[in-house]
Amino acid sequence: MKLLLDTHIFLWYITGDKRLSNDKRDSIRDSNNEVYLSVVSIWEAIIKYQLGKLPLPQPPEIYLPAQRQQHQIMSLTLDEGSVAHLAQLPAIHRDPSDRMLICQATVQSLSLMTDDAIIPQYPVQIFR
Repeated sequence: MKLLLDTHIFLWYITGDKRLSNDKRDSIRDSNNEVYLSVVSIWEAIIKYQLGKLPLPQPPEIYLPAQRQQHQIMSLTLDEGSVAHLAQLPAIHRDPSDRMLICQATVQSLSLMTDDAIIPQYPVQIFR
């Protein structure tokens, strides 16, 4: 299975947050799955850190890539096709980061792992 982690899922995973279900945690750890973190999530987390909404033990530009690598999660770059798909996406969700993750998951044929209640309203494969 090819999984794209929503930003909050990645943060819950690397911090051992109890809000992350065992099923999701096990799927991230499963070596048979390809697990990705988008550069969009890094961007989102850095912005939240700068706004004082996301405390981290180190600066985000150091901590987040190190955690991604330590947990053997692959980086997903933002490509033109995913950005262009945004023009076809209905304006259901207001968060630009989540909208771009939806586009990436759709264009790259990935299952988006999220607990966001709005995202399943889109025609995107969701990991539940």
